[in-house]
Amino acid sequence: MNQNTVIEKLGRRLRLGVIGGGSGSFIGAMHRQAATLDGRFDIVAAALSSRPEKAIRDGQQIGLPMDRIYTDAMDLIREEAIRPDGAEVVAIMTPNDSHFEYAMAALDAGMHVICDKPMTNTLSDAQELYKKVSSSGLIFCLTHNYSGYPMVRQARAMVEHGDLGTIRLVQVEYVQGGKADENDPAPSSDLPWRYDPVRGGPSLVMGDIGTHAHHLMRYITFLEVDELSAEIGAIVPGRKTHDYAGALLHLSNGARASFWVTQAAAGVENSLKIRVSGTKGSLEWQQEVPQRLDVKPLHSPAETMTPSGPNLYPLAQNASRIVAGHPEGFHEAFANIYKDASDVIASKIFGTAPDHLSLTFPTAFDGLLGVQFVHDVIESSDANGKWVVCPSVDIL
Repeated sequence: MNQNTVIEKLGRRLRLGVIGGGSGSFIGAMHRQAATLDGRFDIVAAALSSRPEKAIRDGQQIGLPMDRIYTDAMDLIREEAIRPDGAEVVAIMTPNDSHFEYAMAALDAGMHVICDKPMTNTLSDAQELYKKVSSSGLIFCLTHNYSGYPMVRQARAMVEHGDLGTIRLVQVEYVQGGKADENDPAPSSDLPWRYDPVRGGPSLVMGDIGTHAHHLMRYITFLEVDELSAEIGAIVPGRKTHDYAGALLHLSNGARASFWVTQAAAGVENSLKIRVSGTKGSLEWQQEVPQRLDVKPLHSPAETMTPSGPNLYPLAQNASRIVAGHPEGFHEAFANIYKDASDVIASKIFGTAPDHLSLTFPTAFDGLLGVQFVHDVIESSDANGKWVVCPSVDIL
């Protein structure tokens, strides 16, 4: 891995303000741990909850002084922006409907943004936020953390260097079982915010995990979705929100792809898988065994690659942290996204070029295409699987 370029360039760590993700939040703890794992960020301020008592208690628990604990996210952005020692980066991990408001406010205040996915709930908000990021000159990082795994980055580098030849077929799936219980939650109960289409977005399964699968496919293959035919809905009887989606995809180079995601596969934990086949061979990766990349050349024996093995490209080497025989984990992959963002943000502040190996983290453009993909899947499904042309590079 490269050295701590933040300290080298700035002589200090980046100052980070955290919005959301208080006690009881899995993803909140993950963001904070990822931000601090490499010693590149100091968490200097937080608005961890919209409930004042909880925000104060949680802020104290992570060691913040009272004057840097906020009970309102907009207060954090406003107050930190005018402090000489204020947060210069904001990390957002709140319910989906507030991502747009907080990200826009942070950019208006001159702060760089690290945001949990999906970027926004609506396509119009995603377009506006993308334009704002583009015009601001600030850095926006979207935490599609699966692109931080070393073997995912090796897969990307292999495609980029032509090791698979021309990509012809892609299969990507993200299968979970956490919402398979037909009584959890009961349709008549008070539903969590993720089940509310206003707060959680128009599709639970697509916002939660579909955007991850879509980004992983794009990240590894460098291909965009040109058109799709999709079905989306609920497998669990009586459920009002989507827990399943499947689609056939035509990719930008003419390749064919299949995509399916569900959170209602009983007994399955967190099974994200991708297979990419080209004219020279195929590769396969799965998140539940993330240190393994299976490579199957057309006229040579199959090979299993690992983060500490030979023949890794620099992009994978730069993301590898652990010695031979030890697995690279979820925390480390998440931290790689923060590490990359920190390098680019520090370079922006210092006025130098970032390490080119830091430039593959997901951006507002990836966030926009993710929201567009959700929109197109729903549009196709509503029309009984009609093929829908998907805007991509020229989306605006």
